[in-house]
Amino acid sequence: MAFADGDPSSSSSCSSWDSDDEYQKFIQKMNPPRVTIDNASCANATTIHVDSANKYGILLEVVQVLTDLKLIVKKAYISSDGGWFMDVFNVTNQSGQKIMNESALEGIKDNIYKSIASSSCFLPSRRAIGFEPSSDYTLIELTGIDRPGLLSEVSAVLTNLDCNVMNAEVWTHNKRAAAVIQVTDRKSGLAILDAERLGRIKERLRNVFNGRSRDAKTIVAMGITHTERRLHQMMLEDRDYERYDKDRENANPMPMVSVVNWLQKDYSVVTMRCKDRPKLLFDTVCTLTDMQYVVYHGSVDTEGPQAYQEYYIRHIDGSPVNSEAERKRIIQCLEAAIERRVSEGLKLELSTGDRVGLLSDVTRIFRENGLTVTRAEVSTKGNKAINTFYVRDTTGSSVDLKTLEAIRQEIGQTVLQVKGHPDHLKSPAQESPTRFLFSSLFRPRSL
Repeated sequence: MAFADGDPSSSSSCSSWDSDDEYQKFIQKMNPPRVTIDNASCANATTIHVDSANKYGILLEVVQVLTDLKLIVKKAYISSDGGWFMDVFNVTNQSGQKIMNESALEGIKDNIYKSIASSSCFLPSRRAIGFEPSSDYTLIELTGIDRPGLLSEVSAVLTNLDCNVMNAEVWTHNKRAAAVIQVTDRKSGLAILDAERLGRIKERLRNVFNGRSRDAKTIVAMGITHTERRLHQMMLEDRDYERYDKDRENANPMPMVSVVNWLQKDYSVVTMRCKDRPKLLFDTVCTLTDMQYVVYHGSVDTEGPQAYQEYYIRHIDGSPVNSEAERKRIIQCLEAAIERRVSEGLKLELSTGDRVGLLSDVTRIFRENGLTVTRAEVSTKGNKAINTFYVRDTTGSSVDLKTLEAIRQEIGQTVLQVKGHPDHLKSPAQESPTRFLFSSLFRPRSL
């Protein structure tokens, strides 16, 4: 069976879910969702039991909640065969400890319950997470071919168009780039509503974020979306999983992904082994869901440097994987899902007072010093900007220490911190914490 790139929400692929909608509502009414949490059954983790009437996408909903709450899943046992969903998650906090605070436990329970209490059917659409209306900011989505200085050019265009970047996340993988950016009007501080102006923003960004082999995509709208889920969808649509042989040779150690059929039970068994990292479970479950597969059974074990995940899946129409092309595509897409969040390059953290044009100025300095951004997380909390950049030399080499020091001198040693590089964690004694406020960033330069 070939994997369809068209509209995945066709009547044939989800009719079984639609036809059973009333039955699902009845089952849920008679058996409401249950979320129980205990700290006694596991010695080194908090155990979360989730029981609910089964529906498409419910596993991703629960995993997304756990991820958003910054919980680390050490082990998981998944069962959703038939009409019931029964999962067990052993989780810890970021420090690897049990969650003992009662209010935190109640918050976890409440968030999971809310995520699974809806009786609606989750259709497997690429836009399944959709947009929720918001007047607070304008949402911009961009996909295209990656190149050095791309983020600098995009942020410069937004600044010139009187847009203030409030939050942004940028991923690059396999020579492709995707970005989800939240902007406000420079004067009002609210979403941009004028249709003509939105059209100009879209056109200018399309020109910058152009593609050579495939057209770049630019979406401008008012709304709220789950950024990381959307980035996975965007990169999957952009086919970032396609890799040339020479790219595979130069890649980091590849994750081990296999797909075999269990003919007696009509399941396809997906097995993954790779280095463990935060949010790995979310990334793989997100991709399987967006590829229209349902996880019927599964187990996850991350207690060690290596993560192991095993899933018994079928396509949403109930069929297992039944062609070699489909099997290879699942492997490619899961490899990409694992790799996208693995950040190559040196990690830099910037923390300073927010202002219009800050992102443009900082990324311009990176570009002028021969660095390219491989991943970025930009956020604004109150009047403070907290940004994380992963950078490397445009040739792909490690960042030269003299270049790094020159950048920190221009931006400010106390403002731009280097993570994971002991030689550059200490700031010179004469460095002023306010140097950045009076640096050349405030002097206009031609773009």
